[in-house]
Amino acid sequence: MDSESSDLSNEALLLVGRVGRAHGIRGQVVVNPETDFMEDRFRVGQVLRVGPAERTRAYEIREVRFQQGRPIVQFAGIETMNDAETLAGAELWLPEAGLAPLPEGTFYRHDLLGCEVQDTHGAALGRVTGVEGSLDRSYLVVDGHMMIPLVGGICVAVDIAGRRVTVDPPEGLVDLNRPSES
Repeated sequence: MDSESSDLSNEALLLVGRVGRAHGIRGQVVVNPETDFMEDRFRVGQVLRVGPAERTRAYEIREVRFQQGRPIVQFAGIETMNDAETLAGAELWLPEAGLAPLPEGTFYRHDLLGCEVQDTHGAALGRVTGVEGSLDRSYLVVDGHMMIPLVGGICVAVDIAGRRVTVDPPEGLVDLNRPSES
């Protein structure tokens, strides 16, 4: 499948990786993943949107294997090294509507972005501006500087619908993460 799309205004897309470079002479590419669910996102038959979010092309994954923690993918219609080289640096997207529900206590990163963070006493700490780390070692980035481990003992309540995360940080964590006064 290889089709162009010029209007995705109603389709929310999630970044799942970036093409690093061509691999070999048969049109394969090395992907730098931006997801904790590599085996699900990069599987034979999966259709990814390739290119800038505002103008992408749909490509179906024909072959995939994992090497040193990264997928090596062959897209249908990409047959040569020259074809693959044209994709270098391209972003890989998946429509949000196609995501499966997660197990209890697990959250998609995009669902956490923008959530208000407060402590167990109701004091506002800021807003989630990023989520970094791997699935088993993630942490919330609050207002671009505060790092809060995304673990049950610290993040005691996550309310995606209410856009709120309640934390019970260990003593000193909040002070340690305050921006320095210049």
